[in-house]
Amino acid sequence: MLKGILAISGQPGLFKMVTEAKNSIIVESLLTGKRMPAYSTSKISALADISVFTATGEVQLKELFKHIRESGKMVNPKATANEIKSFFEEILPEYDKDRVYVSDMKKIFQWYQLLSDLNLLVDDEEVKPEEKEEPEEKDSES
Repeated sequence: MLKGILAISGQPGLFKMVTEAKNSIIVESLLTGKRMPAYSTSKISALADISVFTATGEVQLKELFKHIRESGKMVNPKATANEIKSFFEEILPEYDKDRVYVSDMKKIFQWYQLLSDLNLLVDDEEVKPEEKEEPEEKDSES
């Protein structure tokens, strides 16, 4: 679901990795479609590797996105801090209130909204069964 999707510190939106270059990687903005180099000096995070702190451990971002989708609701990332915290607590009641900030929540909701708008929130499990159900061709020339 989130494979190859990157967040780059200091850059708006999310990026898709296109290829590797000598001293950088080439990424494509999911917002504008423009390609640019991202250097190792930039803080680059793969969404698949991001987790949210909870009282008992961590929850991967893809699991949190699944909770948002299952809730059937979405909060505007520009809503008030109280509205954002309230919705975040609704979808992940055990989140660590000391280590997860409203700015983190806003970023998560912005990412979810962007990925949802681009139909990139398809579960890996939802895709695999379709691939396996290809009809078998029988040789009828006997």
